[in-house]
Amino acid sequence: MIRVYTISGYEEVGKNMTAVGYSDGRKEEVVIIDMGIRLDRVLIHEDVNIQQFPTKELQRLGAIPDDSILRNKKVVAITFTHGHLDHIGAVGKIAPHYPDVPIYGTPYTIKLAKSEVKSEQYFEVKNPMYETEFGEIVQVSENLAIEFVRITHSIPQAAMVVVHTPEGAVVHTGDFKFDNNNPLGERPDYKRLKELGKEGVKVLIAESTRVAEPTKTPSEAVAQMLLEDFFLYEGMDEKGLIATTFASHIARLQELIWIANKMGRQAVFVGRSLAKYTGIAKQLGLIKMKGARAVRSPNAIKKVLAEVSGARENYLLVVTGHQGEPGAVLTRMANGELYDIGKQDTVVFSAGTIPNPLNRAQRYILETKLKMKGVRMIKDLHVSGHASREDHRYLLRMLNPENIVPAHGEFRMLTHYAELAEEEGYLIGRDVFVSRNGYTVEIE
Repeated sequence: MIRVYTISGYEEVGKNMTAVGYSDGRKEEVVIIDMGIRLDRVLIHEDVNIQQFPTKELQRLGAIPDDSILRNKKVVAITFTHGHLDHIGAVGKIAPHYPDVPIYGTPYTIKLAKSEVKSEQYFEVKNPMYETEFGEIVQVSENLAIEFVRITHSIPQAAMVVVHTPEGAVVHTGDFKFDNNNPLGERPDYKRLKELGKEGVKVLIAESTRVAEPTKTPSEAVAQMLLEDFFLYEGMDEKGLIATTFASHIARLQELIWIANKMGRQAVFVGRSLAKYTGIAKQLGLIKMKGARAVRSPNAIKKVLAEVSGARENYLLVVTGHQGEPGAVLTRMANGELYDIGKQDTVVFSAGTIPNPLNRAQRYILETKLKMKGVRMIKDLHVSGHASREDHRYLLRMLNPENIVPAHGEFRMLTHYAELAEEEGYLIGRDVFVSRNGYTVEIE
């Protein structure tokens, strides 16, 4: 029997955690997929060290998954689909529940996970971490093996995690879209996905964030064109230029470096998270920082912003805070701190608003403050990293899974996925299972 433990991320966008169990009648072995955090529950953002918060406080606020359903289970492996905090941010709090259980992920993801657990004054993570290459199949127990299949998302080296069982494969999509023109050169491994469909997929666990959008999600190349259209034409005549996007969106950050170089400006990344993500990406050869620099310490940030303020036409600032998060660099600027932002500045939002009420409210407050200071704002120079309805339909037709468990979304998003599945011949309650946090789906 296969069991899917829908631990967290099945009633919200964030704090994703799923487990796949296989029982041969004598014993059950379990593979965990992701250990994420929900940032808006604790009013923190990418620049904050999450691990300084007490575990019990994070649990009380509902910011990290409640993994009690797995207590007394034999967990044989922990896997990560990709390096976003809503998928790896709770590793330091939850991995210690499973001492010595190995953690697997692609090289960029594992290096990011290690950066989350290096602050030993807050906790101690003893789990060994292994960098796994795409296509490599790792036997993690007598009955279970894992595999990482290359996919595209808004962070490098995102993967679909496949748990191979004696009854067939369980495929967890992670966050994904089908991007065939990614500026970093990554493309989905369609060949392997089609092979899995022929070999037999017992269960598909699929993210649902944008499944209600009746389209195909555009390529990252479209975002690059949007940015170039503005910066290399209108932006050439602007004095102060400030861009904000996700610190983990390496392709987007690379595009901003290329654009700054074409404009004869220096790209300056300001913020702890921007320095962290680009630093690790540079180590792995995933980004070229020629002509750019990143600053992270408070003193360095103050110094560089004073330098930029006196010669704004020479720089393209890239800062954190696109969701209006309290304490992020752009929010502090809007509050009159760090930098005298005003009529001579243009802020480009190259990120969408994460779909929850708090983020929408914070973004509204940020935009209002910037508007009051006379700042010009260019919004939505962005494309999503999440699959839309037609991407999901294509995946279903490639994999032809026997059973489907929608994941990663509010309840309405999961039901939208169920509707799509029914269009493809599935039936809710028979082979499509809409679950909740803390429940178990049993596949006979």
